[in-house]
Amino acid sequence: MNEQELKSLLQAIEPADAEAIAKAKARQLSLAKPPGSLGKLEDIAVQLAGITGKQFNSLQNKRIIVMCADNGVVCEGVSSTPMSVTLSQAMNMTRHLTGMSSLAKYTGAQVEVVDIGINADYSHPLILDRSMGKGTKNLYKEPAMTRQQAIDAIAVGIERAFAAKEDGIDVIGTGEMGISNTTTSAAVLSALTGLSVEDVTGRGAGLTDDAFEKKKHVIQTALQLHQPDPKDPIDVLAKVGGFDLCGMCGTFLGAAMKKLPVVIDGYISIVAALCACRLAPLAADYMFPSHSSFEIGYLKAAQEIGLQPYLDMGMRLGEGSGCPLAFQIMDCACAFTNTMATFEEAAINDDYLDQLKKGDSFTVKR
Repeated sequence: MNEQELKSLLQAIEPADAEAIAKAKARQLSLAKPPGSLGKLEDIAVQLAGITGKQFNSLQNKRIIVMCADNGVVCEGVSSTPMSVTLSQAMNMTRHLTGMSSLAKYTGAQVEVVDIGINADYSHPLILDRSMGKGTKNLYKEPAMTRQQAIDAIAVGIERAFAAKEDGIDVIGTGEMGISNTTTSAAVLSALTGLSVEDVTGRGAGLTDDAFEKKKHVIQTALQLHQPDPKDPIDVLAKVGGFDLCGMCGTFLGAAMKKLPVVIDGYISIVAALCACRLAPLAADYMFPSHSSFEIGYLKAAQEIGLQPYLDMGMRLGEGSGCPLAFQIMDCACAFTNTMATFEEAAINDDYLDQLKKGDSFTVKR
């Protein structure tokens, strides 16, 4: 895919259906409950209606798309975990042995594992080969990838979202596996927002004090060296990002193009979502935030998009582990909307709620 082709695809993204949203808000008002009493569940139901154009939705088929890639910056000592774990955990995901994949199996969600840049020679029939290369370059010394590689990696994510739609998937989740990708995510978030490295960098899977200071130094040095353009998300991703971030960014964009609900996981995922929104602001209409990551930069990125996560459980695993939880919440939003009685059906006179109904209690809170 060349850059002009990508731009053409982005221009085709449409906003959520305003008429369907209005009808969904009206249905929420008709259900036998105080207005707004189910909080974010009502927001989710309204948002889903805007995406699908239908008042009654069912998310039977779910898939978590996991982008796996290595990052050259790992050699700078910014992670306590060896690079070899990327491949090991990618393989374990296919066997439902990781945190995310065990939750996915329990909740009935499919897991699609994509090699978008694992630095290893291997053969595995259940890992989809879309590799951009054996990991990125070391961003501490040179740009992580070329601009064309970034575009190609975004195209992989778009392709996988399109494939999910063709397969009859109702909702997708975004996941990743790549040692040192909290470093790349912090660098991308700082570059896009102008926030200081201190404000967006956490300890990832766990670092000593010395290693944590080194991590921040590496990010700061890379930003000063490469001067990524905050108005050009592709430039930012190419210079200080990772193949997994690019692929996830593409997944969000592809979901919006195909009018498919897509769940944001944790820190890496929400930084990729921010990249997608900077490329196509309407993509936010299709996003559902799962949980607030323990990483300090998460809420900064969420605020940039205008999102409020559903859960705050101190989670910081990544992989897409928040997606199965969000899927269950979204199922509940569909369940009560589809089956709850209206005031008329429940034989309840709702005149006493007239004053409350005059307020707009049902704005979708992204």
